[in-house]
Amino acid sequence: MQTDLRNRFLEGMSRAATFVAVATTDGEAGRFGVTISSLTSVSADGDHPSLLACVHHLSPAATAILKNRAFCANLLGQNQQALSDLFAGRAKPDAPSRFEAVEWFAGPGGQPILAGATANFECKLATALLWETHYIIVGQVTAAWLSDEPAALLYGQRAYRKAVHLTED
Repeated sequence: MQTDLRNRFLEGMSRAATFVAVATTDGEAGRFGVTISSLTSVSADGDHPSLLACVHHLSPAATAILKNRAFCANLLGQNQQALSDLFAGRAKPDAPSRFEAVEWFAGPGGQPILAGATANFECKLATALLWETHYIIVGQVTAAWLSDEPAALLYGQRAYRKAVHLTED
């Protein structure tokens, strides 16, 4: 029964298109990045805006984010599928060499900001919770960048997608 529930859950969630982001971090634990599809706004209010990201607990990036106490959520543009694949490990280079294959710069807090992303949010770690297989990470946004190209890369139905404007009939 659990296998059936898990399969139905996975199929159901695959039908929900979401934007693709790469969480990057740098500091005493090293420079790492990982593609994530679970990123959302928590609040624009408070001392700082905040966002929530989920990263698998076995990812070296998760361990590094927790130790570095900072990260950047890079919301990928619709033409950055290769960048998503690179940080998802599909291109198979080791973690440090991934940054040699992309254009990036360090933000004011020292976190890797990926060039060409539609938005970048440099964050300091506010809190993290291990829930079963993933860390739920909440970051306070300390700096943000927006590109001139607002179209984000989407992932849904197990494939990359792009948003299209629906016209009224």
